[in-house]
Amino acid sequence: KIVKDPEIPINLYDLGLIYNIEQSDNGDVGVLMTLTAPNCPVAGEMPKMVADSIIKIDGVGIVTVKLTWSPKWTKDMMSDDAKFALADIF
Repeated sequence: KIVKDPEIPINLYDLGLIYNIEQSDNGDVGVLMTLTAPNCPVAGEMPKMVADSIIKIDGVGIVTVKLTWSPKWTKDMMSDDAKFALADIF
């Protein structure tokens, strides 16, 4: 929950952009995530930001972050806290 969207001051998890996180027995971590839009200006940087954040956790091995566009992100995927914080924007 430490990586925040550079355009929206809410972490990616609460924004609903992290679809799945799995850690294998050897410590490797796989993340399936999306972005708010395919033309997001940080599309190339965001997966690396997520991987760099996770790799700092003790016991984590190789981190793989995969972007997906299915299902398409909607504001309904946000946590209640994020919806409240962004009520004026959305």
